[in-house]
Amino acid sequence: MRLSRYFLPVLKETPADAQIASHRLMLRAGMIRQQAAGIYSWLPMGFKVLRRLEQIVHEEQSRAGHIPMLMPTLQPADLWRESGRYDAYGPEMLRIRDRHDRDMLYGPTNEEMITDIFRGSVGSYKQLPMTLYHIQWKFRDEVRPRFGVMRGREFLMKDGYTFDLTHEDAMHAYNRHLVSYLRTYERMGLKAIPMRADSGPIGGDDTHEFLVLAETGESEVFYDRAVTELTLGDREIDWQDRAQLEAIKAEWTTPYARTDETHDEALYAQIPEDRRVKGRGIEVGQIFYFGAKYSEPMGAMVTDETGARVPVHMGSHGIGVSRLVGALIEANHDDKGIIWPEGVAPFGAGIVNMKPGDAAVDAACGELYAALTAAGVDPLLDDRDERAGAKFATMELIGLPWRITVGPRGLAEGKVELTCRRTGETEALSPQAAASKLAEIWRGL
Repeated sequence: MRLSRYFLPVLKETPADAQIASHRLMLRAGMIRQQAAGIYSWLPMGFKVLRRLEQIVHEEQSRAGHIPMLMPTLQPADLWRESGRYDAYGPEMLRIRDRHDRDMLYGPTNEEMITDIFRGSVGSYKQLPMTLYHIQWKFRDEVRPRFGVMRGREFLMKDGYTFDLTHEDAMHAYNRHLVSYLRTYERMGLKAIPMRADSGPIGGDDTHEFLVLAETGESEVFYDRAVTELTLGDREIDWQDRAQLEAIKAEWTTPYARTDETHDEALYAQIPEDRRVKGRGIEVGQIFYFGAKYSEPMGAMVTDETGARVPVHMGSHGIGVSRLVGALIEANHDDKGIIWPEGVAPFGAGIVNMKPGDAAVDAACGELYAALTAAGVDPLLDDRDERAGAKFATMELIGLPWRITVGPRGLAEGKVELTCRRTGETEALSPQAAASKLAEIWRGL
């Protein structure tokens, strides 16, 4: 992609109503544009990041054996009346009527609809276990939407639903999601901590939220510093090995980590003082086990081994995909702009042409572009007729992890400059060596 042909409406000034870094930078970097309170259009670069995150979520869900589908944004109110949530949910639900005067709603979540789909198609324990998920837009009419995509009214969410015969099977599904979420966030370059949380309107007794530590987080959190030192790394996961998944869950959830809603001061006081940390966090996902809360009133039953009809045990598991974009920026920025981790960057590298129209420089940029594209780096070529300072400022603002600067003076010596956005370190390399180094980084992702 050439920047001269791309739609990237960057802003020089920070909008007055943007209160946190991610909101300011997403507006300034031309990633989003507000259409109404808490409702945004995703412009090309923001949309590209959103799709990268969505792809990582799909890949990790598939790895864990979960099955993708797609449910509609609009739902009939009668399903929610069956579960008892239609009147209980509150004003956050957007209720509407169609031309036939039928009550409808813009779905804030999909427990009722997936239960309806399941009960119409599954009747035997032999068809279990089952996990279905989708990534779909949701709407919750926040009383005070703010902080950009961090607390918007319309948002993109992965929500998955598990159906199992027994409590033990359901808790294996719960652990499978906990571990798959840890993998997902690590691939995005995030440290997301599972914390004991409140179930809210979803219901259920077992639930963990995944929170990214950030000063601008909406939740107050209390945790043992030891939990921040844990990592899955490249360990092999057998998704059918119940003991392994239970051990990983214990590894991450034994150290104290709770939100303010479930904080226990007595337990917290038992942690060595030098490891006690109080801070703030951004919720980026949550997993729930709620048993027969929906299957019983809605008649989602299967025949068990004895021939008896029993309600299935259910759970739901969500990741805030659009919210993750904001969380990533909150965790990865400086005073110049965004600093994208390689795995989620909209473009892997920026190529800055210092003298468009110079035959040698244009040719070198073209060769670098082709080499990086072939290596899967997905570069952005800044071929605009602009000052060098303006080009560098744009690259720093949009936060591409690497920049290759190509100018006539360096090329005369057979060199280009390769700059790391995170560290600011620059080295002079041949164009071939610069392309090879980035190709090697991308092979390791």
